Amino acid sequence: MQSDTAAPVDPILLGPDEGDARWWGDSLAIIRASADTTAGRITVIDNYASSGAAPPLHIHHNEGEGFYLIAGTMTIWVGGKKIDASPGSYVYGPPGVPHTFVVTSPIARYLFITEPAGFDRFVRRVSTLAERLVLPPPSAQRAEDPELMARVAAEYGIEILGPPGIPSEAVYPGT
Repeated sequence: MQSDTAAPVDPILLGPDEGDARWWGDSLAIIRASADTTAGRITVIDNYASSGAAPPLHIHHNEGEGFYLIAGTMTIWVGGKKIDASPGSYVYGPPGVPHTFVVTSPIARYLFITEPAGFDRFVRRVSTLAERLVLPPPSAQRAEDPELMARVAAEYGIEILGPPGIPSEAVYPGT
């Protein structure tokens, strides 16, 4: 049930090629719903990435993050558990729970769904406007300085815990 004090939100009606398209590292991220368009309720980012794409192991302190896989395959690791995800898989990591993933197919398409909203602001800060709706060409891919990324992430309540990729069982027993 929505509170009577919740800010009003206009409907969002976007076609398949609409949204704020960004080149983020080696992926194409299309922001479909943001903090600004949902009065801070939810962020939805339609993401495309190629094999091997993986963020560093991290924690969101401000929002929970869901992953919904549309196409391709990926391994998602959340709080010491992992899933070899295929289309239709959904994984949710509550705030404060370490997580990461790696794309295991030639290309994958997946949604990042975060609540409350705000993750879109981090993505905008660390990405560039996409010139077209394709994965960024090598010339547009930005090598990310881990120290700078950790500082920027911290400004948005994201804590970097380790390198990209799925942690080994030695680091997190039971994975």
